[in-house]
Amino acid sequence: MSRSTDSRQLPEKDENDQNDENDEKAESKDGEGDGVLPVPRAERDGQPVAAPDVHLVAERDGQPVAAPDVHPVPPRTTTRSRVATGLAALLVFVALVLPNQISALTPGFFVQIPEEGILGAALLLLLPPRPRKAVAVAAGTGLGLLTLLKLTDMGFYQVLDRPFDPVLDWILFDDAESFLRDTLGAAGATGVAIGVVALAAGLLALIALSVVRLSDLMARHSPVTAPGTFVVGTVWVACAALGLQIAGVPVASKRTTEWVQYRADQVSAGIKDEKAFAKEAAKDDFENTPPDELLTALRGKDVIFAFVESYGRSAVEDPGIAPRIDKVLDDGNEKLSAAGFSSRSAFLTSPVSGAGSWMAHTTFMSGLWVDNQQRYRSVTSNHRLTLTSAFKRAGDWRTVGIVPGVTRAWPEGKFFGLDNIYDSRDLGYKGPKFSWAPVPDQFNLMAFERLEHGKKDRPPLMTEMILVSTHNPWAPLPETVGWDELGDGSVYHDIRKAAKDPKEVWTDPEKVRTEYRRSIEYTMSNLIDYVQRYGDEDTVLVVLGDHQPNKTVTGENAGRDVPVSIIAHDPAVLERISGWNWQDGLNPAPDAPVWRMDRFRDRFMTAYGSKPYPASPRAATQAAR
Repeated sequence: MSRSTDSRQLPEKDENDQNDENDEKAESKDGEGDGVLPVPRAERDGQPVAAPDVHLVAERDGQPVAAPDVHPVPPRTTTRSRVATGLAALLVFVALVLPNQISALTPGFFVQIPEEGILGAALLLLLPPRPRKAVAVAAGTGLGLLTLLKLTDMGFYQVLDRPFDPVLDWILFDDAESFLRDTLGAAGATGVAIGVVALAAGLLALIALSVVRLSDLMARHSPVTAPGTFVVGTVWVACAALGLQIAGVPVASKRTTEWVQYRADQVSAGIKDEKAFAKEAAKDDFENTPPDELLTALRGKDVIFAFVESYGRSAVEDPGIAPRIDKVLDDGNEKLSAAGFSSRSAFLTSPVSGAGSWMAHTTFMSGLWVDNQQRYRSVTSNHRLTLTSAFKRAGDWRTVGIVPGVTRAWPEGKFFGLDNIYDSRDLGYKGPKFSWAPVPDQFNLMAFERLEHGKKDRPPLMTEMILVSTHNPWAPLPETVGWDELGDGSVYHDIRKAAKDPKEVWTDPEKVRTEYRRSIEYTMSNLIDYVQRYGDEDTVLVVLGDHQPNKTVTGENAGRDVPVSIIAHDPAVLERISGWNWQDGLNPAPDAPVWRMDRFRDRFMTAYGSKPYPASPRAATQAAR
């Protein structure tokens, strides 16, 4: 049988069969040759069909091959997502346990378990999707607002040694803006203000979004987060029961709840205080004293009440500040003694610290404890006999105010009973501004001499004088010049150019303390020189600080005491206060008497001859209403 005959007897393969055979051979090579992975085959009704989701078409060596079907499945939680979630959890944790004082930021801060976080997580896990989203947004926004208030408290404690009052303290932001203008310039102050607003809005949004993100995450993983929340809650209860603390901080934290409760109590106390203070202010034993019986021992005297801004107890006791200031005061004692003057000194406790001078002034003059804006408004909007208005009522004095820090209308001046008020626009000053102070203190004293004290044939003067060169930021500072060289103040332009830049000073707390000390030296030395140069046998000067400087100068727990001195040429004036046990000289020792500032008015008026005539009970009741 021939080869050709045998081949004819075999069934012929059609073209399709040949292709299938070639495919099978290619598959059997299992990666040989081209290195192409086999394409899965499927059959339907015994016939081969293409596997689903096969992506042709590529060619290699002229042959079509299947493109590999590579579709990587992204992980359910990417690294970026994990980081975002971790940051969200950290931000919410910090917001829940954040204290409202910088001094409370101890290592134990980071080991607290916040009760509010546990309760919030449990609530969100129980809620359906839509209510859960709404509650998360509301809770996050609320937590953000509380965080902003805590941060504001931190700033207020640093500057004023008290928390921020969200009802009454908005006026103080004007002072903050003025401070920024003085230290950074107008453009810098504007930039900081914009930055603060942007940061506050950003922080509020971030905390709200973080709570929403964590809420969604807990809902998706509720089989894990629900029992986890229960476990953490159990740990919190155990820590609370044991009173467990780390670095003096309770591990079972209720900081936010307690802070909110404190704020609620503060509002309630403010409402009660308003009513109680109105009753207190209505009682004034000197209100009905006849004019001819007021201040009889000071008739014919020129009485000056001089407030020295930020002149606090730290100025005469802080080891890093006091030695130079003590020397100024000790030298002043010698100068005044040589001119025939004597002095006695003690301390008064101011109602404020760091700022709020107007409240200290009102406390001193009214005999009422004015430690918040609500009380200040209440006092100055009603009738109250002040030290200054008592002199005016007596009828023997012309009453004037030297208030260089005032740059616009000051309606409260009428409350203080002043016949004439000289503000920064009335003193004839043509020189530059020094820091917050529109007019240097030496020029203020000279302007007083020119405008009032130095005039001939004038009546006795009662003067309220606010000296402001010691107001922060304490740079740039004026220099003392010859009294005859002051002129219209143009001499200060060159001094201002050579003075220190506040932006440089405020980069270093020690530089701030140094410039504060220099400001007190400047004002007190000029005040002493003024009395020595222009005072006479009828001069009586009461000089005091209004409050302590801020904590950058004093540090923590410096108190609110300020020095107070009475200087007089007539020995009978100081003899009148011998029972006060004040110490001789301008520099009170640490053991000198300490009074609350609101006690001064009644004691001063009594010492100098005023007799109290209490109002009838009926009149007092009507006044309180």
